[in-house]
Amino acid sequence: MSQHNIVGSEAFEKRPHVYIRTLRAGTLRKRKARMAVAFIAGMGVAVVAGIVAAVAAFGPGLAAGG
Repeated sequence: MSQHNIVGSEAFEKRPHVYIRTLRAGTLRKRKARMAVAFIAGMGVAVVAGIVAAVAAFGPGLAAGG
């Protein structure tokens, strides 16, 4: 196994590591809003698909019975 002589590396410093994310103000809020709109649109598509499936399944029986 090789030995490494690391002197003065930041790996051995006592201070905590701080990672700064560079996001503009409001970016996270816009991302959440976009996610909410996409979720609502997906729900709308699912509801329409369900209605279409129900009409396809029960439509001929309802039309013949009426």
